[in-house]
Amino acid sequence: FFFKAGVIQTVTQIPERTFVHQEGLPKLPVPPLKQTCERYLAALEPIVSEEELEHTQMLIQDFLKGGVGGRLQKELERRARKTDNWLSEWWMQTAYLDCRMPLAVYTSTGLALPRMHFEDRQGQMRFAAKLIAGVLDFKRMVDTETLPVQYLNGKPLCMDQYYQILSSCRIPGPKRDTVVHYSAGATPPSHITVVHNFQFFVLDVYNSDGTPLTVDQITMQLEKIWNSSLQTNKEPIGILTSQHRNTWGKAYNNLIKDRTNKDSVRAIQQSIFTVCLDAPMLRVSDEMYLSRVAAQMLHGGGTRWNSGNRWFDKTLQFIVGEDGTCGLVYEHAPTEGPPIVFLIDYVVKYMYRPEMVRSPMVPLPMPQKLRFNITPEIKRDIEKAKQNMNIMVQDLDVKVIAFSHFGRNVPKQHRLSPDAFVQMALQLNTERVALLQKAVQTHKENTLNAINGQGIDRHLLGLKMQSIEDLTSMPEIFMDTSYAVAHHFNLYTSQVGSKTDCVMCFGPMVPDGYGVCYNPMDEHINIAITAFNSCEETNAANFAQAVKKALLDMRVLLEETAGTRQ
Repeated sequence: FFFKAGVIQTVTQIPERTFVHQEGLPKLPVPPLKQTCERYLAALEPIVSEEELEHTQMLIQDFLKGGVGGRLQKELERRARKTDNWLSEWWMQTAYLDCRMPLAVYTSTGLALPRMHFEDRQGQMRFAAKLIAGVLDFKRMVDTETLPVQYLNGKPLCMDQYYQILSSCRIPGPKRDTVVHYSAGATPPSHITVVHNFQFFVLDVYNSDGTPLTVDQITMQLEKIWNSSLQTNKEPIGILTSQHRNTWGKAYNNLIKDRTNKDSVRAIQQSIFTVCLDAPMLRVSDEMYLSRVAAQMLHGGGTRWNSGNRWFDKTLQFIVGEDGTCGLVYEHAPTEGPPIVFLIDYVVKYMYRPEMVRSPMVPLPMPQKLRFNITPEIKRDIEKAKQNMNIMVQDLDVKVIAFSHFGRNVPKQHRLSPDAFVQMALQLNTERVALLQKAVQTHKENTLNAINGQGIDRHLLGLKMQSIEDLTSMPEIFMDTSYAVAHHFNLYTSQVGSKTDCVMCFGPMVPDGYGVCYNPMDEHINIAITAFNSCEETNAANFAQAVKKALLDMRVLLEETAGTRQ
């Protein structure tokens, strides 16, 4: 329980109509109450003191025997019968929309692609144009419902999230945010937002006959945008979206009082996605390069660099730097990792295709520049947001390692799950191969339980939310120290299995924790580690060294044992 692991196993794709299985998908089960309570206690054992554990055992007995647990369980089962997924709404609310921390660093995820071989404006425009064309091709499959169905262990997965990532945006509120999807309306959006030098533009990406613009046409339009945004003294209005959510909620309501501002904000929110044309960053050594790019994807590098060149509330922002850096940052509320990884793999593959269409050079209208009227109050909000962003950037330590000694191949040779193998390296205190195999097996079982809807934390959350909805007094197990300890994720991890040699990263979940995201390729493993400099106990570089050593030690352990057996 002291680490939180995102579960992304090997997902296969089968080309059939996207929603062909949607009706027949099983509903999310409500796990048996006694099972969850037993597993909860087992998970607490290594992380709380004996006294705390005894106290929690007592509370659990009361919860089970006193009837409160049984009553909440019945209510939860009733909710499960009436909805497709009893958790979705509550999860969206508690994990994302109620969370008031800034999106940048704290909840959004960055994804860095390998360095591209362009180092000038023309290369940047051409690359961005191909990328846009690739995303529009993905959108074609979304619109025609021909996205291949994703399967896990032979079973079809729900495809809903694949339809939430385009034409959507998070809207700040003074106490809770909302997410709005614009593709369902009578006239779905036909434009994207492009931002350069902190200036936002509307770029229509479809011709009047409904066909998407070609790569040549998009390149031409991007050139126009680039040329008409050369001033660098513009107020970085986008920096407001990086603020604490309550602060941004207030500033947002103030900003959109003005009609021009409101129209400009709506144009960004309603766009299919955003493309950020970034200024070149400071050059660093090859060894430091990936860490710097991962940080740039997460937060833009600070207000001297590209942090103002964003609209963090937008679900999808593709980032293309003049210096060959590229990737994306996504707002987490509408989607988990798999749809984003599928999209990236698809777009990267698309970009390598030879270009078929040479477009007739019909003159296209100039993309519309979005205007903002900056009052003294908005200017003050921007200055405050700049200060806070720079503090956040200074505080976040990002260390990416491309572990080159081996990849998925080694654990697979020894019949161990690569995901569980890396997880053990992140938590290594194992000394012998039997312990390693047992720990890997336990992790695998926990993962399968989570995949099959038998995870303990979601069930406990459901019981807690049910109690809040019933307006009854909060059961004591949720007020217990152990519950707080169990939800303090010192190690917040996720495996992102991508075919593309990319690295995903996110900030730690707690002030004294680590954020770790890893992509096990066949022959190497990309691992991004983040920690806060303001915490004396954590250090991303030291943790990275320890993970490297652990992975190598574990390989030696497996090879020695295999040798002895032979």
